[in-house]
Amino acid sequence: MSTGNFVADRLERMRKVMAGHVESGDVPGLVWAVSRGGETHVEAVGALSLNGTAPMRRDSIFRIASLTKPVTAAAAMILVEESRLRLDDPVDKWLPELADRKVLKSVDGKLTDTVPASRPITLRDLLTLRFGVGAIMVYPFAYPVQHAMAEAGIAPSADLYRGSPDAFMKAVGSLPLAHQPGEGWLYHTGLDVAGVLVARAAGQPLSAFMQERIFGPLGMKDTGFHVPAEKVDRLATAYSRDFRTGKLGVYDEAKGGLFAKPAAFESGGGGLVSTADDYLAFQKMLLGKGKLGSERILSRASVELMTTDQLTDAEKASAEMFFNGNSGWGLGMSVALRRDNLFTTPGRFGWDGGYGTSAYADPENDLAGILLSQKLMDSPEAPKHYVDFWTSAYQAIEG
Repeated sequence: MSTGNFVADRLERMRKVMAGHVESGDVPGLVWAVSRGGETHVEAVGALSLNGTAPMRRDSIFRIASLTKPVTAAAAMILVEESRLRLDDPVDKWLPELADRKVLKSVDGKLTDTVPASRPITLRDLLTLRFGVGAIMVYPFAYPVQHAMAEAGIAPSADLYRGSPDAFMKAVGSLPLAHQPGEGWLYHTGLDVAGVLVARAAGQPLSAFMQERIFGPLGMKDTGFHVPAEKVDRLATAYSRDFRTGKLGVYDEAKGGLFAKPAAFESGGGGLVSTADDYLAFQKMLLGKGKLGSERILSRASVELMTTDQLTDAEKASAEMFFNGNSGWGLGMSVALRRDNLFTTPGRFGWDGGYGTSAYADPENDLAGILLSQKLMDSPEAPKHYVDFWTSAYQAIEG
């Protein structure tokens, strides 16, 4: 039986597969959603916490981690469209901490062994993660710049920065760049910096700008940088796996946890909480080329730019674990370039979050999907429930 957009018995197969991940103890709970052609299916299985009785619900709230990145890119592009920011202007006016940068002669060299930056840093550099500061994927830390980032508290990790935006920018500005602006790719930090840039250029906190220009117009009523007290009973407890025992341990509680109070630093790279329906609204806006219903958030041109690969082949090759030979990076998100799996349709865009989230939209199939879980990723490879979710979503498409 077909619904026109999905095959009904294949959706049932999807339900069983995803429920199996909860029944096996792989994750405490899941909320997932798929939407195509105006038809949306949302399912919730499991519990908000391992030892609690509260069931996972459609409106359960999750820390969405790096699913924040596309939202921050959208916020930045709103300001670009209004000519309050420009993609290729130096950001020095708003971020003086990034002026007159020094660049390491070698990424593994001493912090003092530098040359001047060949040009100023731009917003495009931040949104494409090519500005020169970010995750250097060598573990355990071996390079002086890695240790310097850790000592400054800004090494990319599951532990978000907890100081003020000004303190964050002072720490970033104290470091040399690992490569010349626009000539390399390092994960994460550029979107945190972009969030500070948006706030300073807009003259208001990042949360207020996003609420006014994105969340409010799109009806994203449960999305923000913290969970208010009256909603905290819907926030899932976050867990991480102990590598020694294989058991799940609490990473962040709901009540009294890190997200139960306003954030001193509103991380544009990973600080939002949201729900399945809220984030679907954002995805549908992007699928609608910037418009959802009567609300236009962005122009068609901006969305097409955001969802077009901006990297060189060399930049993608230098970050193979992120791109897997089949994708690139637009503004704030991944873009699929070739099909080597059921779900890597060229043009599909979105990203994964380290706290257990995955959201992509596929213009060719008019498909949006999101998976929300509360178990932190413990490997660069996609967890099995991510792979099974996307495999199940695509096998259920009609036509």
